Amino acid sequence: MIESAPVDPTATEAWGQLAGLAEGFSPDLRGWFDSDAARADRFTFQAADLTVDLSKNLLTDEILTHLVQLATEIGVADRFQAMLAGEHINVTEDRAVLHTALRRPKDGADLVPPTGFVVDGQDVDADVHATLDKVYGFADKVRSGAWTGVTGKRITTIVNIGIGGSDLGPVMVYEALKPYVQAGLECRFISNIDPVDVYEKTADLDPETTLFIVASKTFGTLETLTNARLAREWLWARLLSSGAIDDSDAARDDAVTKHFVAVSTALDKVAAFGIDPENVFGFWDWVGGRFSICSAIGTSVIIAIGPDNWREFLSGFHAIDEHMRTAPLERNVPVLMGLLNVWYSNFLKAQSHAVLPYAQYLHRFPAYLQQLTMESNGKSVRWDGTPVTTDTGEIFWGEPGTNGQHAFFQLIHQGTRLIPADFIAVANPAHALKDKTGDGGAVEPGQDVHALFLANFFAQTKALAFGKTAAEVRAEGTTESVVPAREFSGNRPTTSILAPALTPSVVGQLIALYEHIVFTEGIIWGIDSFDQWGVELGKQLAQQIAPAVDGDEDALESQDSSTKALIRKYLELRN
Repeated sequence: MIESAPVDPTATEAWGQLAGLAEGFSPDLRGWFDSDAARADRFTFQAADLTVDLSKNLLTDEILTHLVQLATEIGVADRFQAMLAGEHINVTEDRAVLHTALRRPKDGADLVPPTGFVVDGQDVDADVHATLDKVYGFADKVRSGAWTGVTGKRITTIVNIGIGGSDLGPVMVYEALKPYVQAGLECRFISNIDPVDVYEKTADLDPETTLFIVASKTFGTLETLTNARLAREWLWARLLSSGAIDDSDAARDDAVTKHFVAVSTALDKVAAFGIDPENVFGFWDWVGGRFSICSAIGTSVIIAIGPDNWREFLSGFHAIDEHMRTAPLERNVPVLMGLLNVWYSNFLKAQSHAVLPYAQYLHRFPAYLQQLTMESNGKSVRWDGTPVTTDTGEIFWGEPGTNGQHAFFQLIHQGTRLIPADFIAVANPAHALKDKTGDGGAVEPGQDVHALFLANFFAQTKALAFGKTAAEVRAEGTTESVVPAREFSGNRPTTSILAPALTPSVVGQLIALYEHIVFTEGIIWGIDSFDQWGVELGKQLAQQIAPAVDGDEDALESQDSSTKALIRKYLELRN
């Protein structure tokens, strides 16, 4: 059983050792590489298909030893095993945390816990695979054309309506796996309660070939249900105007039945909306929203890429889950990356972390990680309710390369802030194109553009690590007054992650990698990474303020002076 109170990391021997090393710490990546020919080999690790090079981090063998010691003293491995077994490590909600169970194979001979393990009276494996099989069956009907809209036309567009984890996960994976989407199918995603989102996503659609998936566990999320009602009104209005249905309750009900399904556990609310409970795919309290992409929340993507590709996607997650479970701490990639983040955040005072995918299909990955990391670890109390003893959380952000190079890389290279960065690339692109004409100079005719792209990937981490000295700048004949502006300090830490290709499995591996990085950091800090009470207060206040925004004078008068003045100005401008 896990301990009820977290270990205070600052009271461990390892923390004291790391604090001592951080005092007056003066990294020298140039010198470290020059004096240690084996550095790159020693600090490069394999996790499933991911080659992860940590050698350009501000890391020495001594630092690594004490970071691993910290994970040992805190009990990271034991708590991960407790999570896998279904212990209630989400203590503020008294829940198990079992997103790893969503990707366990159906017939694993040596699974840990064993196949058929029971949590809170529930056979987890049986329930997970029963739901997956139901989603797979539905996906096959849509993909084959057996499922049609109310007029008998096959579905060509799936519109997912959700928010948070019910949107960020599906849209990111859909974009990442675009090459695997069945021809003739398209997914769109509505999340923002701004009515512009619904309008733009539906304006050019044919209602007869559109299927909506409403993703809300409780079927009570304000944004999702508001958007679902707008989508239902759009469907009825378009079908009526085209003459596809008549203006009767029966026709309207039939249209909703054929054009709406749900991912939810609230069957009564789903039925009240008009969705057939037979077309509802459930999940469980032990699946947090930002960890839910492997569940029925992924239904839109399963339809798009097909069950076989989805099974490969889940296998990628499971491969990293097994690596996390079995690899020794000193070679455990998610643990090491999480520990490095602790080193940067708590000892070197870095406040943000860049994620830079050199793969255009991963363009939504940084946005996905923003929720995964900051909603999980943005906490100021530990899981026993006591104040944290360290800084927690990191500001995650990023954009795809090479776009970022022409935007914010200046700050990373020459700014005053320490910004650790993860660079992600694949060796084999989905579309291998060549520049047949070249530019007559640096780019030769027949240039493999992906090779040129990855030259930037390799060059950026090298430049960040080793910089450019004043002497090197002068040797280029640079005017002395400009030398300081062209000098690069180097010692800017990066992690390089390289995969063979952006397959469904690799996308799953990348997501699981960061899930377990988040887990590692949360355990070190002693926080509950699986609740999200911080999102509730604003939502509650929005409900209270809504009457004032609608013009209720009594509700308006009850607001603070700033809010009252802003609402009055809004009403003036709106009218």
